[in-house]
Amino acid sequence: MGEEIISNDEENGAKTKPSPKLTLLPLVFLIFYEVSGGPFGVEDSVKSGGGPLLALLGFLIFPLIWSIPEALITAELATSFPENGGYVVWISSAFGPFWGFQEGFWKWFSGVMDNALYPVLFLDYLKHSFPVLNHVAARVPTLLGITFSLTYLNYRGLHIVGFSAVLLAVFSLCPFVVMALLSVPRISPKRWLFVDFQKVNWRGYFNTMFWNLNYWDKASTLAGEVDSPGKTFPKALFGAVMLVMGSYLIPLMAGTGALSPSASGEWSDGYFAEVGMLIGGVWLKGWIQAAAAMSNLGLFEAEMSSDAFQLLGMSEIGMLPAFFSQRSKYGTPTISILCSATGVIFLSWMSFQEIIEFLNFLYALGMLLEFAAFVKLRIKKPDLHRPYRVPLNTFGTFMLCLPPSLLLILVMFLATAKTFFISGVITVVGFCLYPFLELVKEKRWARFIPEEPRPLLGVPSESQLDQEHGDGSSASLLP
Repeated sequence: MGEEIISNDEENGAKTKPSPKLTLLPLVFLIFYEVSGGPFGVEDSVKSGGGPLLALLGFLIFPLIWSIPEALITAELATSFPENGGYVVWISSAFGPFWGFQEGFWKWFSGVMDNALYPVLFLDYLKHSFPVLNHVAARVPTLLGITFSLTYLNYRGLHIVGFSAVLLAVFSLCPFVVMALLSVPRISPKRWLFVDFQKVNWRGYFNTMFWNLNYWDKASTLAGEVDSPGKTFPKALFGAVMLVMGSYLIPLMAGTGALSPSASGEWSDGYFAEVGMLIGGVWLKGWIQAAAAMSNLGLFEAEMSSDAFQLLGMSEIGMLPAFFSQRSKYGTPTISILCSATGVIFLSWMSFQEIIEFLNFLYALGMLLEFAAFVKLRIKKPDLHRPYRVPLNTFGTFMLCLPPSLLLILVMFLATAKTFFISGVITVVGFCLYPFLELVKEKRWARFIPEEPRPLLGVPSESQLDQEHGDGSSASLLP
């Protein structure tokens, strides 16, 4: 519980404070916040789906073809490679460091875009009670203040973030339990069946549904900070799947079953506060707004932790300069946190739907690579030590990955021309950045982690991956 983490900063040789490992309960709620954080943001699924029916069916069916397969794959690979690099290490093991770097670049950029949503969602809920937040003069300073405050909390330690997630989740979900109980006498099940196909916006529907049910793999970037990851990760993912599905379906069934279907067009970001007022009164509306604020704190913290520790993990395997792996006295990656926070500030000006579509496209690229790596590692490394193993043979793993892969292709196909262009530019930047960093390493313009086995995990550097990649994968990545 109190392993001492040694900083990679060789210049001062400083030691951090003992950093407690994440245990099961905090990890469950960190995964919950990586994926969901509650029903805030699912309102668009009712509007874009033309009514309650498609929204409810989506949150029943999509977890089966998307969330559960992604969670199972994450459980196997995160326990096989219990490092902070997470999926970057998986892809490097299967396809080499170049594609591992591209995976890390896509996922980090997607994660930062995702994190830019939460201050925006926070203000969307508050502006119903404080209209002044509609004005730029008030909105911009508030966004900056929220970002800086939450970044500092993340700096103070991952274990603080984990236990904060538990408390924030309990507070955020309680008003929806109350709302569901109050709505029971008013619920008419036939309202759940309403759908107006002429008003269905398929692009918005699939993007909203996909965004609310992805990022199960993000917690893998924290694997090096988890206590007994081989046992803890599978249990935590199972608990988080149940929690996420319940937090979406129960409030949606309560709200859409108790209110007239004619109100479907009003369902947009922040509308659950109005639903609470219609069902319970002003006090419930205020409670839901406060819960939304608390939920967005948890969402921001969880995403920031994953993005920062991913950069730390990439630095530890020699993909990024060594300063990304420097830890504060609280055991947190200082430079990586600041880098992720800066990205959030620059992206927070974009609209909700724009951010969702861009991050979904980049995330889909990375997930297709993860599914391919999962199958390839089963073929090329059947003897790889897997503390948790999905109980399927090679053909079964292929079939497990097929439905979510088709969903990813569909989400990418529905993207706008603007999304294709911007995502293409980001991809080209990633392709150019890798050889540039190789040049930086070769010319010694920046310090990288020494090219030798690391003392904590015994994982080789990037150059060793190149040497040992003859058969397409590398068992030496294992701790």
